[in-house]
Formats: sequence, C-alpha cells, structure tokens
Amino acid sequence: MAKAKLGWRDLADLRVALMLALGFSAGLSFLMVFGTLSVRLREAGIPVTTIGLFSWLALAYSLKFIWSPVVDAFDVPLLSRLVGRRRAWMMVCQLAIVLGLVGAGFSDPASSLALTAAFTLLVAFGSATQDVVIDGWRIDAAPIEKQGIMAAAYQLGYRLALLAAGAGALYVAEFVDWRTAYFAMAGCMAVGFAAALLSPVVDRAPDPSRRLVRFSFTEAVKQPVVDLYARIGKALIPILALVALYRLPDFVAGVMANPLYVDLGYSKAQIATVAKLYGVWIGIVGAFVGGYLVGRIGLFRTMLIGAIGSAVSHVLFAWLATTTGAPLEALVLAISVDNFAGSFSGTALIAYMSSLTGAGYSATQYALLSSLYALPGKVIGGVSGFVVAAYGYATFFLLTALISIPVIALLIGVARSPAGGLRSARLDEDRPGG
Repeated sequence: MAKAKLGWRDLADLRVALMLALGFSAGLSFLMVFGTLSVRLREAGIPVTTIGLFSWLALAYSLKFIWSPVVDAFDVPLLSRLVGRRRAWMMVCQLAIVLGLVGAGFSDPASSLALTAAFTLLVAFGSATQDVVIDGWRIDAAPIEKQGIMAAAYQLGYRLALLAAGAGALYVAEFVDWRTAYFAMAGCMAVGFAAALLSPVVDRAPDPSRRLVRFSFTEAVKQPVVDLYARIGKALIPILALVALYRLPDFVAGVMANPLYVDLGYSKAQIATVAKLYGVWIGIVGAFVGGYLVGRIGLFRTMLIGAIGSAVSHVLFAWLATTTGAPLEALVLAISVDNFAGSFSGTALIAYMSSLTGAGYSATQYALLSSLYALPGKVIGGVSGFVVAAYGYATFFLLTALISIPVIALLIGVARSPAGGLRSARLDEDRPGG
C-alpha cells in the first residue's frame, strides 16, 4: 500500500481548512452534552444517580446510523436548492445545536431539570446528525489520497473545540456564570456555519440501481452486515464483542469523572486547567503515540497496551477518590494517565474498525461499528450513578478497571483467529520489516 506524501500544497488546500473548522463545530457540541454538562449538574446539586441517567441523552451518537439514510437521500425543503444538500443539512444541524445551547443556557437544572434535558437532547440530536453530514461531505469532497490529511485536520479542529467547550466554558462559568458560558459556546458555532457556507457543493446524484436500498432502512443495515459475515465468518461474533467492550470501561467511568472532581472539592478553574486544558494536550500525544505504534508493532500489541493502560488509569481514579484535601498533584497524575491511555486505545480501535470494512460498504460498516463500540458504554453509563451512590467512587472505578480482564481475553482470542484482522497483511504491509 503506497503512502501518500504530505506537502505544503495539501496544507494550503481550502478543503483542509474547512475540515478544520467543521471538526471544531463537531467537537464543540459533543462536549456540551458530556463532561461540561456533568460539572454543571453536580454543581447545581443534582444527584449522581440522575447525572448518570443524563448520559443516555448521548445515545443519539450511537444510534445515528438509523436515520443517516435520510440525510443521504432527502433534501432540506427550499434550502437544499439554494445551497446544496450537504451544506443545507449542515446549516440545519448547526441551527438546532445553537437553539439547544441557548435553551439550555436559559434553563436552570436546579429548578427545571426536564427543560435542561430537553434542550440537551436537541443539542445531541443535532450534533450526531451533523457528524453524519460532515463525514459524507469529507468523503465526497476529497479523493482517497487526501482523506488522511482531511481526517487529521478534522481531529485537530475537534481537539481545539474540546479546549473551548471544556476549559473555555468552565472558565466563563467560573468567572461569569453558566448562562454566559452556554451563550458563548452557541456563538462559537459560527465557525462551523461559516465553513458550511464556504464549502464547495460536492453532492453526488444517487445511483438509480441502488434507489431501493437508499430508501429502505432494513436494506441499509442488512447488506453491510451480510458483507461482513461473508468475509469474516463465525469470527464476526467475538470481533463484534471486542469492538463493543474495548472502550466500555472508559465510557462508563467517564460519566462519573467530573462529579468526582466536584465532590473532592476542586474548583471549576482547576478542573478546566487540568482536565480540560492540560488533559486535551496529553490526549493528543496519546493519539499520536497510538497511531505510531500501530504501524511499528501492529494492532494486537497496540490494542493490548491500550487495554492495560485503561485499567491502570481507572485504578488511579479509585486512588484519587480516597485522597483528602484535593491535592492538585493527584488530579494531574490521574488525568495524565487517563487522557493518554484513552486517546491511545481510541486510535488503535479506530484503526482496527477501519480494517474490518469492505469495499463498497466502508462508510456504512464503519458507522455501524462506531455506533456499536459506543452504545454499551452509553447504556451502562446511565446506571453508573447508582453504583457510586451505593458503594462510593473508589469501588466504582475499581469495578470499571476489572472490565479490562474480559476485554484482554477477547483480544487474545480474536488475535488467534485467522479472520480476526489483528494480524492481517492489510494492516501489516506498511510496517518496517513486515
């Protein structure tokens, strides 16, 4: 497999700059449904059991494959004729996100929790749908050899958004108030809206021979699964189990991380600086190290290191929960290991899921796999608050660490399977000496 070389001309490509802005738009709305929201809820005195249930609002990200054919097949009335299908859907999604953020900013979780939940759901639905549209635009806008730099630009924009919606929103909430923080994030969505307006129209006419498939949810889900089974066979079941469980500990534990910081006595400014600012850069390092090791030592060893690192990070959170006096050094240590390990293992899993896709179904199969890997964590994360309420934070994080044991067992079993993909020539052909 030939490697495309990255040059200055690629970095100056307008599509790369637009991808950076669209990645920012996607990351900004994502975090306002997750970590930042949990800090606000806990500070408002919302029980951890309820905060855990709030994580179910993010199921929109795991279920987006259900309505993705609608985005691909139907126009937005009137607007699509003016600006094109992809751009019209981007604008509609961004408008929904802005309305949701403004509404959530006006609501008060302490007195109108249901209203906060409703507006947060609007943000989640708009954000998940925006992800579908952006992925479709990226694939249509650039040839295969440029998809690497397009994806890199998206990831950088996404990480910058995590800084804005994580550290930025918490700083504004600390020194002004939560309403202003939400309004500021809604204003930042102008970056994505401008990118949508400036993006070239790349809509592709539907293939008449696949018209029935496009308009059938059943076929849209069935055919990619049939293709996966035809290529992989019975090994598909343990492979899907591995995909579903590999990041489960991180997703479940992540719901209770911010409430833990608040209950330990850390201020919003401290959480913003360590968890949302410093931690994001540590995550970027972890992602690059994970990507480098996939090419150097292969997927199996990289994923194994990621699973072990995840377990270690959760043990550190259990230790953090037992500290007294909220020492900042303890928070820095826990955040460092957690963010590095999470991004490291996430990069390895993305590479593995990408390797499982087949020609002609890569986009749909990846959407299905990415939804599968996030869904169990979102569902189980909803009851995480009840475990914390009953047994405490330390026990909870030790339990999430133990989930890594069956994950490692599955990883070893799948690696031994010829169809497992962890030792395939497709992944290893670019490795030095491979």
